[in-house]
Amino acid sequence: MDLLQAAVLALVQGVTEFLPISSAAHLILVPVFTGWEDQGLSFDVAVHIGTLAAVVWYFRRDLLKMVGDLLRQATGRGPGPGARLAWAVILGTIPVGLAGLAFRDVVATHLRDPIILAFGLIFFGLLLGWSDWRHRGERSEHSLTWGDVLLIGCAQALALIPGTSRSGATMTAGLFLGLSREAAARFSFLLSIPVIFLAGCLETRQLLGQPEPVQWATLSAATLLAGISAYLCIHYFLKFIRIVGMQPFVVYRLLLGGLLLWLYW
Repeated sequence: MDLLQAAVLALVQGVTEFLPISSAAHLILVPVFTGWEDQGLSFDVAVHIGTLAAVVWYFRRDLLKMVGDLLRQATGRGPGPGARLAWAVILGTIPVGLAGLAFRDVVATHLRDPIILAFGLIFFGLLLGWSDWRHRGERSEHSLTWGDVLLIGCAQALALIPGTSRSGATMTAGLFLGLSREAAARFSFLLSIPVIFLAGCLETRQLLGQPEPVQWATLSAATLLAGISAYLCIHYFLKFIRIVGMQPFVVYRLLLGGLLLWLYW
């Protein structure tokens, strides 16, 4: 892998990981459009480390509050709002973990098809637009009930279907439940932390069993670039949706899905 290819893929991963437009779809499509070979497992691990570092650093104060309140609860000094949010993130991660264990091989071998990507982009894009238009409210992520969390967690599990978008599915569910745009996005980003971490651990485990040569300089640059672009994406996305909303991302998904249908139908 040359430096240009690594830079393009790292930027694609960093920018699309947290936008509701499906990072998996874009990482599949870049090699299709460019003719590049698959980037390899070591590269996937590197960019996952970069995006994980970005979201952890951005929400570091929230995470410290969540961990502190969990410790307070464990020592019998009261739960606190941070502890409840931490348990919500844990509960919301269970459905995607179970679905990933059950269907990961099926998704990896049978669903990475441009037509499936197209239908995923279009169908779940329309759901996102409908939720943003009809169901957006003013609830915060701290007001979520356990039933709400389970519904968002199940929506996150649907993101195993390429083209769905993990962040898009969770934000759609959050908006449907009456969360504000910012609250739906913040909870989606917090939910991404254990998912990215677990995915990175699984990829690392697979990588250890392969005699794949490691290009340390290229991977380090990709990790840094993915992390910086992901951090900036989170920061500006939260500002953007407060003013403009989700509809530009819906339009983008429809156009990209339509392009794929035109090219591959």
